[in-house]
Amino acid sequence: MYIKSAIALSALAIGFGQEEMMADEGTIAIPEEYTVVFETDILVDGRMTPIEVNITSQFAPLGAEQLYKMVKDGVYQDACFFRVVPDFVLQFGIAADPAMNERWSTPIIDDPVEISNTEGTVAFASAGPDTRTTQLFINYQDNKALDMQGFAPMGQVVSGMDAARAVYNPSPGKPGGVDQQQYERKGNSWLKTKIPKINCITKCYIKGETD
Repeated sequence: MYIKSAIALSALAIGFGQEEMMADEGTIAIPEEYTVVFETDILVDGRMTPIEVNITSQFAPLGAEQLYKMVKDGVYQDACFFRVVPDFVLQFGIAADPAMNERWSTPIIDDPVEISNTEGTVAFASAGPDTRTTQLFINYQDNKALDMQGFAPMGQVVSGMDAARAVYNPSPGKPGGVDQQQYERKGNSWLKTKIPKINCITKCYIKGETD
């Protein structure tokens, strides 16, 4: 049973320095470490609060590369938090625009699990072995059972865990979250009409980088 499409949850070491990776727009450098900022519309003490995630490429090099490229390409702009399982995980990463989901639909192979799925760690969701695309989850608690299932954390929430815990649950009583196939095909125009209170990412970028 898997994170992406089921109710329950069912990862290549890298050297130091930067690896040269190929993207659609040409060769780009993937940092050894980087921080992703997810600005959100989640209110904490009356203020919209971002979630910041520090990524270490050595933990999951293929996942770290994929995430870096997707952030640069705008995959997470306006993406909504479509699955909340209290005391388990927060899941997101379906793009707001169906065309973007199609653009990034080719899966990457799994990384070995180098660090455990402890509270606040971030990993790719999947629908089975070697099926990672865009979806991510944040562990609300220590979920070490996921280690044996192949979910390889890439990093850790370093700021905004309170925001992650405050996300509106769009499907209370239904731990599978919203209909992911519908969301992937119809995008935010469908989702926000169906669930007006849903929380979303308003801006996503690499901290310290200008584009």
